[in-house]
Amino acid sequence: MGHSWGHLELRLDAPPPDELRGEGVRVAVVDSGVHAAHPHVGGVAGGVAIGSDGSEADDYVDWLGHGTAVTAAIKEKAPAAELFAVKVFGDRLATSCGALVRAIDWAAEHEARLVNLSLGTSNPAHEARLAAAVTRAAEKGVLVVSARQSDGVRWLPGSIAGAIGVLLDWSCSRHSVRVGIDHQGDPAFLASGFPRPIPGVSPARNLGGISFAVANVTGVLARLLEAEPELGSVGQVFEQARRYAFRRPATQ
Repeated sequence: MGHSWGHLELRLDAPPPDELRGEGVRVAVVDSGVHAAHPHVGGVAGGVAIGSDGSEADDYVDWLGHGTAVTAAIKEKAPAAELFAVKVFGDRLATSCGALVRAIDWAAEHEARLVNLSLGTSNPAHEARLAAAVTRAAEKGVLVVSARQSDGVRWLPGSIAGAIGVLLDWSCSRHSVRVGIDHQGDPAFLASGFPRPIPGVSPARNLGGISFAVANVTGVLARLLEAEPELGSVGQVFEQARRYAFRRPATQ
């Protein structure tokens, strides 16, 4: 390949990502909904609330704050992307596997290109159902972005073949992502766990972690898909990201 996967960085301040805004890319944010009027969000194109039983409703307002912060992180990276809120969390950050499956299917049915899942499950009993949902989405050219591993925990659906897996790297700039490999030698994106800054609030008091690494990757990929809309598979995305990336010094 010419470059080491472990030392490649896709930067937003370098071409072509620096000239792109995610125009024409539809992103479904599966989370706790969104406070669309938040100044870091500035509105969304639509959305849905999915109950634990798979039922659907129109109220995708965020009462927990997590989904709004995740959406804001994506919006910062891809301000022109078309965002849809898919609410699966109500009064707490917990839902059913059926709701996650329905959320992925809903996103694919509504022609999203990216599905941001800043959430997941470590329960292997759910792997088959989530894998089937990821496969159905992939068949429609929809890419699922989710955590692969964090603190030694294997997460689903991010560790499923066909999903874009994300790893947390606190040393990574918020304005770039790294194209690397996971512990099994498979391609993965690494990103900062810091969310979009809030004026007057220190990073230590703000939210942070793997959820925002996933969101940061989704925002960057929205720019990538604007430049290369024909990309339809996980392998194609990683290969194109590698072509656009810069080699980092091996000491970093």
